Amino acid sequence: QQFLTDKYIFPFCLTDEGSSFQRQPVSFTVDTLLFHPSEEDKLLAYSKEAKVSDESVGQHRLMQELKRTFESQIVIFTLPLTLFTCVFFCLSPGYLYVTCLIQNCSDKMVTAQFLGKIDHNSLSVQDEHIFVKVTTGNRTKYYVSYRRNEFVQMRFPKYALPKDVQIVSTDENQVFLALQEWYQTDTYNLYQSDPQGVYYSIVLENVRSTKQPEENVLIDILEVRGIKGVFLANQKVDGKVMTLITYNKGRDWEPLAPPTSDMNGKPVSCKQPDCHLHLHLRWADNPYVSGTVHTKDSAPGLIMGAGNLGSQLVEYKEEMYITSDCGKTWRQVFEEEHHILYLDHGGVIVAIKDTSIPLKILNIDEGQTWSIHNFTSTSVFVDGLLSEPGDETLVMTVFGHISYRSDWELVKVDFRKSFPRQCTEADYDSWKLTDLQGEKCIMGQERMYRRRKESSFCIKGKSYTSALTAKPCQCTEKDFACDYGFERAPSLRVEGDRCYPDFWHDPDAPPENCHLGHSYKSSTGYRKVITNVCEGGLNKEQSAKQHSCPLLAPKGLQLGIKGQMLAVGPGDDITFIVHQEQGDTTSTRYQVDLMDGVRTIYENLTITDEPIQHRYEKPGVYRVNVKAENSAGHDQATLYIQVTAPLQDVHLEVVPIAGRNQEVNLTAIVLPTEANLTVFYWWIGDNLQPKLTLENSLIARFSEEGEVPVTVQASNGRSMVQDSKTVIVYDQFQVIPLSFSRNLDRFNPNIPEWRQDVGQVVTKIILTGVPQDSLVTMVKPGLPTTADLYVLPQESTPVKRSPDYITEHELQNCDRKNYKNHGSLLRPEESSLTRPWLRFRKLPGRNVYAQMHNEKEQEMTSPVNHSEDTQNIIQGEEFIDDDLDSQTLGNAGSRSKFSYPRPGIGNFGPGGPLSCRV
Repeated sequence: QQFLTDKYIFPFCLTDEGSSFQRQPVSFTVDTLLFHPSEEDKLLAYSKEAKVSDESVGQHRLMQELKRTFESQIVIFTLPLTLFTCVFFCLSPGYLYVTCLIQNCSDKMVTAQFLGKIDHNSLSVQDEHIFVKVTTGNRTKYYVSYRRNEFVQMRFPKYALPKDVQIVSTDENQVFLALQEWYQTDTYNLYQSDPQGVYYSIVLENVRSTKQPEENVLIDILEVRGIKGVFLANQKVDGKVMTLITYNKGRDWEPLAPPTSDMNGKPVSCKQPDCHLHLHLRWADNPYVSGTVHTKDSAPGLIMGAGNLGSQLVEYKEEMYITSDCGKTWRQVFEEEHHILYLDHGGVIVAIKDTSIPLKILNIDEGQTWSIHNFTSTSVFVDGLLSEPGDETLVMTVFGHISYRSDWELVKVDFRKSFPRQCTEADYDSWKLTDLQGEKCIMGQERMYRRRKESSFCIKGKSYTSALTAKPCQCTEKDFACDYGFERAPSLRVEGDRCYPDFWHDPDAPPENCHLGHSYKSSTGYRKVITNVCEGGLNKEQSAKQHSCPLLAPKGLQLGIKGQMLAVGPGDDITFIVHQEQGDTTSTRYQVDLMDGVRTIYENLTITDEPIQHRYEKPGVYRVNVKAENSAGHDQATLYIQVTAPLQDVHLEVVPIAGRNQEVNLTAIVLPTEANLTVFYWWIGDNLQPKLTLENSLIARFSEEGEVPVTVQASNGRSMVQDSKTVIVYDQFQVIPLSFSRNLDRFNPNIPEWRQDVGQVVTKIILTGVPQDSLVTMVKPGLPTTADLYVLPQESTPVKRSPDYITEHELQNCDRKNYKNHGSLLRPEESSLTRPWLRFRKLPGRNVYAQMHNEKEQEMTSPVNHSEDTQNIIQGEEFIDDDLDSQTLGNAGSRSKFSYPRPGIGNFGPGGPLSCRV
């Protein structure tokens, strides 16, 4: 059974080799399908919608939906008898790596696997290794977990300073990776590790690389399948690209030997050392070149690829070459590149051009002779070849299109009836693996393989095995590579490829995990190539000196929080995590001061214990300090914890009208008023760069007339709130200070909404014979209640000329007529008012009046501190209550008296400021 996916609809299941298709409905868009490692009728489906599903043929069950409002990414991998899912939970600007059992993956069941945040899309699971990347500032560190143990920082040469790392291979308990160092742009250096994947030594410099769409990076290196330890790589030096091969996992590299004749049997003029064979490996600049070399696990020694002969690789040349002895000798088979497919353990090779020619080529003798077959009656542009599962299969599918506008065409080809019989032992002979120098001992052993005779026309079948014998060799110098911190000097190879320590490395220094009472060996500069099985002979590790582990002072102490939330609320549970990179841990005491009176001493504290749990009840800033100390020295780490409640709201207090180039006070009032550690971001006008303050006020100036938007954001690490206002800037205008009766203070809750409503009412009272947009009243925060009346130019938009001021005659008319006709804050001449403009809450047992009276001019009242804003709010009743009896404000027949300065006095125009007593 197989599955095909329609990205926009459903997966399709086929159980009868493609004769029929059955749509499998699911409740989400399938992005990736992963088959169960042991139960072939089950698979897992992954969706970018953050859903994980357990699928069985014929039924669908959504096991767990990870409901997240933030971005998540799921990577599924297997462990013995257990299936896990790894999830990134977005915590900008980084991600947390957590795991959970897929059968019960809820918020409470996830487990943090790494201390701190990791980079987005940096989690990589390959075989027994898990890799993550952490970027801090301009430095990047890489960590590895071997066999699902704790993460350890990967150790590269001290001054490699990696810009990027790409994992090449993790076969046979060793990591091969490509590392781009700080000075490289289009090349990478190739490194290999110790078994745990922690310590790395360089094996090849300047491997070519390229960036693909979506920022994917391809490294021009290929692991040859079928024979372990063999790699091909394209090295770029001085602009020239050459193909190299290694038979011992990168210890030695050599260029490929050219064939002696071309495909027609004519001698070639390519002679070493100036001319070699070069192959396109992972990619090519020409988009019509596939750029792949074809190898197969069940066909050891068989390599086929496109390339050219010469001093360097040429991108537009795509001649096809083949070798059946793992690169020792090569033959040219085609002048143009073909699609290649191995069938029956490499016993059948299918080669098809991607043009519309309907002729297909078939080979059964490892590229010696080729026969032509017509698989289709019409011309087909070939896009690729697929084989059925199993190395022994003789069934393939050709997919392509008849024209560039047509849909895909699938052509199934079955070669089983073309072969009369199964192969027997008499149909095979043997060959020995050697390198380019003829050396038979490769990776510590002599290996012999079987292959079908050229004259045998038979099927290898499912029971075929390629390996015959493997005989261990005695160890020689070539079985050892340079250890971590050592390099081979090319200029000194006459001395036998000697490994020299780098200037920054001390070979006798104890390792970081060396504990008192244990011992360690100082490096001789050499280590046996991993998976090399040589026996006896030379042992370049034998002269290593044995040392007792000294007591090492703690170093690299780190203090973190599970979840990485440095801002928490009062009463929240916090789990502190202590990690020590170097030094002894068994005899080290850890003194922990939580800064709220709690002090504790721990012994043998490690990263996996997570013993420090605490809860802060009071808001504030707490400096948590951990000191690690033993008789050899000490180290300490500090962490600042902000304990604060989330912000609920912010109100921007600013005058609605401002003078050009005059100072304007911007004030942000936040709730709750006891909020601490608040940072204010101020955006003024169209400027995208905000001003930051720790105070809740800012002095600003506006140099141009017009409307200026002002926005403030308040943030305290746990939340962010915002408010915006618009300030209209004029070159000239008037300001009239207003004061009110003390009785009005009883109804002033000192909140923005009340001040805004009262300001609108005052403006409506005064408006008589004056355009509505010429007056603006702003009630000021605080008590006693005061306000400013802004008198604006008659035009609706700001202009740079003297405004038309209200005349004394208009003010007198306002005194005589306005209050009579409009009521509002004054008692009208009528005995009762059926629809008063404003009603105040009645206090029990009292009648409340606001009186218009003549008093001494009241001084301007500045805004109060935002912590006192709500001290006079009267609780429990609505601010305006239409069910209460109407209470008119002022005494019957009272009049408003205005003091009007003569023109030419004041700072805001020729008329100067006006004052009004209400």
